[in-house]
Amino acid sequence: MFVIARLFYVQIIWGNELQIKALDQWTRNVPVLAKRGEITDRNGVVLATTKETYTVFVRPRAVTDLDGVTTVLSNVFSLDKGELIDKIKNTKVSEIKVVKHVGKEYVEKLSNYSLSGVYFAEDVTRYYPYDELLAQVLGYTSADGNGISGLELYYNDQLSGVNGDILYQADLTGVDLKDKTPYYRPATDGLNLRLTIDYEIQQILEAVTDEAMSVYTPVSASAIVISPVGEVLGMSMKPSLNLNEVPLGDLETLNKLGRITLIADSYEPGSTFKVLTASANLNEYYNGNDKAFSETHTFNSSRFRYIDGSKIKCWSTHNNGKHANENLSEALNNSCNPIFVDIALALGKEKFYDYVNSFGYGKVTGIDLPGEAQGMLIPKQAVKSADLARISFGQAIACTPLQLLMATTSAVNGGKLYSPYLVKEVYSSGGALSSVTEPNEIATVIDEKTSKTISSYLEKVVSNGSGKQAYIEGYKVGGKTGTAQKYKDGVINQGKYVMSFIGFFPADKPEYLCLVIVDEPVGGTYGSTVAAPLCKKVFEGIINCKGL
Repeated sequence: MFVIARLFYVQIIWGNELQIKALDQWTRNVPVLAKRGEITDRNGVVLATTKETYTVFVRPRAVTDLDGVTTVLSNVFSLDKGELIDKIKNTKVSEIKVVKHVGKEYVEKLSNYSLSGVYFAEDVTRYYPYDELLAQVLGYTSADGNGISGLELYYNDQLSGVNGDILYQADLTGVDLKDKTPYYRPATDGLNLRLTIDYEIQQILEAVTDEAMSVYTPVSASAIVISPVGEVLGMSMKPSLNLNEVPLGDLETLNKLGRITLIADSYEPGSTFKVLTASANLNEYYNGNDKAFSETHTFNSSRFRYIDGSKIKCWSTHNNGKHANENLSEALNNSCNPIFVDIALALGKEKFYDYVNSFGYGKVTGIDLPGEAQGMLIPKQAVKSADLARISFGQAIACTPLQLLMATTSAVNGGKLYSPYLVKEVYSSGGALSSVTEPNEIATVIDEKTSKTISSYLEKVVSNGSGKQAYIEGYKVGGKTGTAQKYKDGVINQGKYVMSFIGFFPADKPEYLCLVIVDEPVGGTYGSTVAAPLCKKVFEGIINCKGL
């Protein structure tokens, strides 16, 4: 009875496990790695691809000439022969890796020697043809080919594919049985990504941010260009890193150089935020809100406002401490803080916060990248009048650069807030489409009439206001400057500023929108003198390369 029970256990219960052990003992598995999908720009320029490289390994039990094998391997790959001998003789595993990611020429050289116990298999080596171009956005992969940042991480499942393998039958020493046919399971290559990025525009941004770093030696410089419906046409952040020489073991450097600051870091937007305040006011006025100010309303010319014991002043000291009488358009031209304070307080916390929320502040934009921050917005119930006053001109609120750009875009594109996106198509190597991304309209934030009026105001800012250094003869360019304070340990860090400019053209029907940010420039005074000229160079580059 015991024998019968034991047979039942061995054959039925334990049988599957024994089969697996036998298969492992009598077979040798060589992986066939899937080719990781390519990433291209919108026109097919390859930005990330996979090189044909190989891993060389040894099965110690199949080595018949240890001295000959180690001599050849050490000479071909510049390895220490003694260490290699020890590794082969003393290992308890069936296979040891000798080298990874070597070129085909090395494998061809080894093939001439017919070395017993030496094998090779194709592996995955990610390659970026343009080194630093779009570095943080593309991201990079681990040593085994998995995405760990940027698009490489966000779309890792689509890019990775499925590995295959070759199964050889072998004897107890690990030597292949010559009369047995190997079993081959092909790999399924990863899908490819076609981005919204335009390689030519990306090159322009790289050159402009490089110039900013060279001329102003700032902490950082960044620029982004989008279409009016949220297609990201270019993103550049400096300092950067070479994607073909990523220091995977240096986390501090990776965090410093690989961070996607345009979506991950928040800052006070400063005067660029005034576009929202002006838009909210006009939209309310056009819709019959008697608390809003008309286009022709003349604001109090005093440079100061006193709110809950706090003194808020304008940056300008002209006219002996008083502005000339100003309407809303002129207030944008002169970037006068007190006038925007008047608007926010007149609209009231509830109504003003409705616009702040609808423009997308305090929430992620939804871009297809990992690590996006939502910014910092004081909860409405906690906002006091002094807070509301400062928010009106871009203080006491923090946003990511992308949030600011998307909000401003909605103010001038007809009033539509869109989700930004980077991947237009996901497709197979044979060209079959897996998915296509279309513009995603989130909300209507202002009326088209309001949007047209704001666009005309911002064109005047460039043609004869604070943004005139972004003016291009013969082209309708609109924009707004920003010079934001920086804080350290909760207090203003004197003399430290983030300088920015948001521009768009043609002003009456935007096709290209650009945000340039320079953090702590040396020798720069305002966003109007640092960031606006850089934005002009971006637009001039686009005009030239697109033949506009």
